[in-house]
Amino acid sequence: MVFGRGRKAKQEQLTDPGETREAVADASADDSAASGSAGATSAVPGRGASGPFDVSEIKDQDGYVDLGALLIAPAEGLQLRLEVEEATQRVVAVTMDLNGSSLQLQAFAAPRSEGLWDEIREQIGQSVGSQGGQIEEIQGGFGTELLAKLPAGGADGSHGYRVARFIGVDGPRWFLRGVFGGEAAVDRDAAAGLESLFRQIVVVRGENPMPPRDLLQLRLPKDNAVPAPQSAPDLERPERGPEITQIG
Repeated sequence: MVFGRGRKAKQEQLTDPGETREAVADASADDSAASGSAGATSAVPGRGASGPFDVSEIKDQDGYVDLGALLIAPAEGLQLRLEVEEATQRVVAVTMDLNGSSLQLQAFAAPRSEGLWDEIREQIGQSVGSQGGQIEEIQGGFGTELLAKLPAGGADGSHGYRVARFIGVDGPRWFLRGVFGGEAAVDRDAAAGLESLFRQIVVVRGENPMPPRDLLQLRLPKDNAVPAPQSAPDLERPERGPEITQIG
């Protein structure tokens, strides 16, 4: 596993609008079948059993890459990139790159009594709409997801869309949001590896009082060690990722 800068994976995929609609239709059909067999709804049932997990739900933290608020399970071929905010130099997100696709992760403080995902989906839709894009709700393995399509031009002057798929999971006093880019945004098979890693994520909320929506603190690992047999990471911090992934 590589940890650090490297070449930034494309979080935006240029597609023909017709191709995108077809891919979404196929994904929605697959998810509807899965939802019927598993009883999936907008609130993901059994999160405690299927992940992502709260730190209180695991036996120990050995074997994870410790990024502060997030514990990441190493995997063959996985690259991790920390994204920083230029003004404050604080780490604001971690991106998982695997097999040409990406998954950007951010964890937030949430109220004790209710989740954030319903409200955040609405705000993402408003943001995408203000940029001339389109948003569609689809059902997936994590409940209600969003497929965002924004107008984009190719290097050859062609017109299409850049696509991102948003997922969100409400946990105990935290909310974890993921944004798929590349083929994983429109192809469920391509997303399978990253979805599996997403389910293994452990969120460390901490006990300090925090306003809802505050980012949980991410950081570089305390040392350069990564659990064997994975290789040690290069600890460099890249620039911040696309603004489309912000939720305010």
